[in-house]
Amino acid sequence: MTECIVGSLLTPPQHVLEGSEAETKRLASAGQAFLECSIRVVDADDADFPTGEIGEIVIQGPGMMTGYWNNSTATAAALRGGWMHTGDLGYLDAENFLYVVDRKKDMIISGGENIYSWEVEEALRSHPAVAEAAVIGVPDVEWGESVKAFVVVRTGVATSGEELISHCRSLIASYKKPRTVDFVDALPRLFNGKIDKKALRGPFWGTDVRQVS
Repeated sequence: MTECIVGSLLTPPQHVLEGSEAETKRLASAGQAFLECSIRVVDADDADFPTGEIGEIVIQGPGMMTGYWNNSTATAAALRGGWMHTGDLGYLDAENFLYVVDRKKDMIISGGENIYSWEVEEALRSHPAVAEAAVIGVPDVEWGESVKAFVVVRTGVATSGEELISHCRSLIASYKKPRTVDFVDALPRLFNGKIDKKALRGPFWGTDVRQVS
């Protein structure tokens, strides 16, 4: 992220394609803290989470920004306690390898349960008919939020919302599966190529504070 140029690194010797389960799992990590950097995973009160627990990733190091231009309020929030609050959710394993699971603003809370959009998107992308997928939370009278998926289908392949929901149910907990699936020709993207989830949320949340990217 531009606010903290580098915080972690997975070094070439750690790129083990054939090894123990722990070694190959590290390929999905963001590595360990970079030189002179420190990484923590914290809760809403900035207290450290135990190993393996998901929380917000905060970083301290020489590449950290000094502040946002002409925005002291945002600076104070992002750099509170001397740590850069990344807005990313993740966890540290026993050897301090960092695993990023989602953006904090993209987490869906349905019926009091935390659902990470990344996990649902991974389940959708594992279906042979799915080329791309994006998942958001939409308002739900009963559950607060429900999971909604947007899917781009591969050329010449057919599927249905019911099939994809069933596929997700076979891979992840049932409460995490999409309640609805919209098929689109393309997903909206930001200037940097990332999926624009703010644009996806807009029609459902309007001016509500959850309309974030």
